[in-house]
Amino acid sequence: MAHFTKAFVDFFKNLAANNTKAWFDAHRNTYENEVKKPFEAFVQEMIDRIARHEPEAAIHVKEAIFRINKDIRFAKDKRPYNTHVAANISRFGRKDKAYPGFYFQLSHTGAQIFGGAYMPERDVLDRIRVLIAKDLLGFDKILASAAFKKHFGTLQGDAVKRIPEEWKPVYVKQPLIANKQFYYQANLPPSVVLGQKIPDRLMEIYAAGRDLNVFLRRAFA
Repeated sequence: MAHFTKAFVDFFKNLAANNTKAWFDAHRNTYENEVKKPFEAFVQEMIDRIARHEPEAAIHVKEAIFRINKDIRFAKDKRPYNTHVAANISRFGRKDKAYPGFYFQLSHTGAQIFGGAYMPERDVLDRIRVLIAKDLLGFDKILASAAFKKHFGTLQGDAVKRIPEEWKPVYVKQPLIANKQFYYQANLPPSVVLGQKIPDRLMEIYAAGRDLNVFLRRAFA
């Protein structure tokens, strides 16, 4: 049995074209029954599956799911709703996107999955660079694995424009030492969102990124 119906996809397709409170209020029942409840059940299943490998990730579903309402107080884009639903499964859930966890969002355009360390604080960033410098072979082995390359291609993130002098010898061997973020991304089409195997597909992606998450978490200890 599929987790999501065509009504799930149609809701976000229509929301993207009618992103107003009036439209959302008029279709709130559809949101509650075709989007919110199925997504909560799906996130619970993903938490249960991931917690078998990471007991620390056994958080409450409400700790993982982001609100569909956007914070528009200081935003130029005043449209009030996200056109997707999203969750972050880690020991800290949605409260900390820098900590290496398993983030995914679903919408009419498909699924986007992210992992790794996104925008870590400066002290954590320094510790990540130390980890990489001390274990270049281990870091390179993770990124070169067949599963990682298949699902993510390469590690992503903005890099500093000027390499600090102390990092230049390592930079020659591994340019990713200059990154300010260390994250990976995978995309799945809408057909997967509506299919019966979406939990399996996401777990396959989770497994491909897990070693990198474990590596990076050492900098957060």
